[in-house]
Amino acid sequence: MQSQFTVGISVSGKGERLVVRAEDALIAALKVKAERPDAVITYVRRLNRRGDARHPPHRLSDVRN
Repeated sequence: MQSQFTVGISVSGKGERLVVRAEDALIAALKVKAERPDAVITYVRRLNRRGDARHPPHRLSDVRN
């Protein structure tokens, strides 16, 4: 069963948040790192619907290079 995780990253000193579907937090972090090798993973947590509704994160495929 896949859950949604929010992954915080830092690229060139700028912080971003992404939402990733994965089986666990490690797989979510690895998916982001595979697509954005220059990113530094700062945190991984389960998606918080109420908190993330106020500040919506990006989807993994929506991130611009």
